[in-house]
Amino acid sequence: MTSRRGVDDWVRRWWRGEAGWPGRMASIALLPGEWIFRWAAAMRNRMFDAGLLSAARVPVPVVSVGNLTVGGTGKTPLVRWFVGALAELGARPAVVSRGYGRDEVLLHREWHPDVTVVADVDRRAAARSAVDEGAGVVVLDDGFQHRALGRDLDVVLVAAETSFPGRRLPRGPYREGARALRRAQIVLVTRKTASAAQAAVLARDIQSRHRHLTVARVRLQPGGWTDLDGAPTTAPGPGAVVVTAVAEPESVLALAERVSEGRQASSFDLTAFPDHHEFTDIDLRRIVAGGRSLIVTEKDAMKLRERRDVLGDTPVHVLTLVVRWEAGETDVRARLAGLVGRGMMSS
Repeated sequence: MTSRRGVDDWVRRWWRGEAGWPGRMASIALLPGEWIFRWAAAMRNRMFDAGLLSAARVPVPVVSVGNLTVGGTGKTPLVRWFVGALAELGARPAVVSRGYGRDEVLLHREWHPDVTVVADVDRRAAARSAVDEGAGVVVLDDGFQHRALGRDLDVVLVAAETSFPGRRLPRGPYREGARALRRAQIVLVTRKTASAAQAAVLARDIQSRHRHLTVARVRLQPGGWTDLDGAPTTAPGPGAVVVTAVAEPESVLALAERVSEGRQASSFDLTAFPDHHEFTDIDLRRIVAGGRSLIVTEKDAMKLRERRDVLGDTPVHVLTLVVRWEAGETDVRARLAGLVGRGMMSS
């Protein structure tokens, strides 16, 4: 595990209140930092609300899929779902991303070979480029706080595994608080390891605070096992190690063990790297030296495909995730249909 991963793990435990007295001391010391972050975010939002900062528009509908926290809500597979749903409605979607994680961009291109995927820090320029390439609707990946690009539909994901509402950065994972949901039209409560009951309670709480919202619930559950090329493969055997570079590595381990329950005699081990980490030769040589099978996410697989020379004959099992709607799918699809209809009428 890298030293940065160790820091990331400690921060996550601290945010969950599991870091003991060092965490309590950090919370006290960084309270002014949270106040400053809250003030800066509030001032920026007020400037947009008052028209002092303006949002650029593009001539097609824009759907933003974002969240209130830093990572861990299942945004990537939900972006995939929205792109597919829009295509089913006859629209021509494009994905616009900041491009912070190369793995996410590669994955979107893998999932949607006929869809334009544009990665650019300037998402206004990226959206215009997507329109120039023929997009009829833009899906903005992780765009809730990126108000410089106007949007027609804001979808916000809230993970049932995260305390809601919670502390802001740097004392917690939240970039914005519950009040920010006034800007949204749809909230999706997602769950990976939380129970359906937990998700339902959170959904009711959000709906009671914001009556205008369409609140739906989604489970992100394991699909099948594939190899690095996406072909179906067998489940990993006992002693495999989960190797991942995502924001919540423990959830990957939990999902892998859940899908293998009853088939394997022992739990899997975990080797975690920082979110979006680019695997080096040293990383991979250490990993394969143990001679064990590897379990990775679809994001990790995008990067490992390029490192087959180092992986050698090491078996790699890719854990796929699928979206399962538990409540509200019809309402969400109706929102999308209305948006696509308006877009086609204005074109």
